[in-house]
Amino acid sequence: QVQVVESGGGLVQGGGSLRLSCVVFGSIFSINAMGWYRQAPGKQRELVATITTSGGRTNYAESVKGRFTISRDSGKIAVYLQMNSLKPDDTAAYYCNIRSGVTNNWGQGTQVTVSP
Repeated sequence: QVQVVESGGGLVQGGGSLRLSCVVFGSIFSINAMGWYRQAPGKQRELVATITTSGGRTNYAESVKGRFTISRDSGKIAVYLQMNSLKPDDTAAYYCNIRSGVTNNWGQGTQVTVSP
């Protein structure tokens, strides 16, 4: 049983910042990549940012490039998302994803709401 727990969401004014955290509990054989996705009401879940285990290569959605930064914790299985210059369009439930082979492990999500 793998548990993925997100935290750090909340309410913030446009232009503000938030830092999301994702901690993984349980046994995982191999982690290929970790990332953050988000889903706003009426929209599909979309990729925000990912980082690979091998090489630490990152990938960002065009809409967040230059504003968001994904990082990993070298001491434990954890991934973070530093979000700066937040916009109302960033409002969504943010989900942490841990990919192991063909299996995706998801957290329950943390809500981010950005006011105008």
